[in-house]
Amino acid sequence: MKIHPTAIISTDAVIGEGAEIGAYSIIGKGVSIGSNTTIASHVVIEDGTEIGEHCQIAQFSCLGGIPQDLKFKGEVTKVVIGNHNRIREFVTINRATSEDIGVTIIGDHNLIMAYCHVAHNCQLGNRIVLANGTNLAGHVAVEDYAVIGGMTGVHQFTRVGAHSMIGGASAVSKDIPPYVTASGNHAKLYGLNLIGMKRRGFAPEALQALKDAYRLVFRSGMLLSQAIERTKKELGEFKEVQHFLAFIQESKRGVCR
Repeated sequence: MKIHPTAIISTDAVIGEGAEIGAYSIIGKGVSIGSNTTIASHVVIEDGTEIGEHCQIAQFSCLGGIPQDLKFKGEVTKVVIGNHNRIREFVTINRATSEDIGVTIIGDHNLIMAYCHVAHNCQLGNRIVLANGTNLAGHVAVEDYAVIGGMTGVHQFTRVGAHSMIGGASAVSKDIPPYVTASGNHAKLYGLNLIGMKRRGFAPEALQALKDAYRLVFRSGMLLSQAIERTKKELGEFKEVQHFLAFIQESKRGVCR
């Protein structure tokens, strides 16, 4: 490992083989940093934060800070970050409150660009892109391969579905279903993220099924419950359609329309 002499590292922190820690960075109590992870200069990693292997943490980011929640009473919680993540300058990721799962989770292979904020109890999947200045409020869940445009705000307890894409400077106050594009203040839907799904190798049959499902659910004029039942009958054999419908049915905040 390579540690700059000005870095301040707790004696009980665990630093993996091949990791690097830059000048003036501070590593708190009980922190775990995986092998070959690079911590740049002037990074603060607070107590109990876990970071996986092959991550890149840019300068002036702060990971594991206490949540910005008035209900927080100092309980012991943490941030868990997976492998192969790139976290850029001035990103803040807060540890959880004791509510729900009691941990803030970042999966693998994510890109979190400069000045993003991931609040307490958020759950991020894999291969997500948060563009510059994205702000996720508490208890937000983002599924795999979602892309959120810069300067977008996401309301607490909102979910963002897999393979969806949200345009920049949007305000998201309701759930964004999987596979769609959305934009605006407040965000509304603009069809499917076909380009993104084609790039990821979705079968033509699955794309056509999602087109038909989107049309039935959002453009047929039927009641939502009726549209979902018809879509299940006509297209329910496709796993992508199953996920699309289940996400909508499980929504507690309601979905963007």
